[in-house]
Amino acid sequence: MVDLVLIETVSYIAGALGVLIAAIFYVLNLRENTRNRRITLTNTMMHPFMTIEGMKHYHDLSIMNWSDLEDYERKYDSSVNPDNFAKRMAMWNLCENFGMLYREGLIDLKTLDSGSSGMIQSLWHKFKPVIEMLRVTSYPSHFLENFEYVAGQLDDFHEEKH
Repeated sequence: MVDLVLIETVSYIAGALGVLIAAIFYVLNLRENTRNRRITLTNTMMHPFMTIEGMKHYHDLSIMNWSDLEDYERKYDSSVNPDNFAKRMAMWNLCENFGMLYREGLIDLKTLDSGSSGMIQSLWHKFKPVIEMLRVTSYPSHFLENFEYVAGQLDDFHEEKH
């Protein structure tokens, strides 16, 4: 005859194993859900860079030229060129959001690099003198600091690859 204590012990062990297996399944499921949310967030955020309209905005910004900061203000200041201001701020704020999300660990650098195809760094390098001027004249000193940060991280990422 089987001892009652043995049956209870086996029962407790089986229950504990069931809880352990459920906990492992829960953790694996949670990781997969987190990964899927990151992918969805990244795709949603990258969408403006990947649309025809987004590419037009990027192109309009990339062909801007000026000889110095006064020339920039004459041509592109918000009071003389509100359409350019809107495109510029939309792209700058998008890049600022990418930087914030990257700092928070919600977007990884490899995906961001792949999805932006160098546009983040290109925009930063083109507009760095303008943004630095705006930090002194019109905006807080931390204006677009996440944009600057993520552009620097992407630059470092490219240097490491080569």
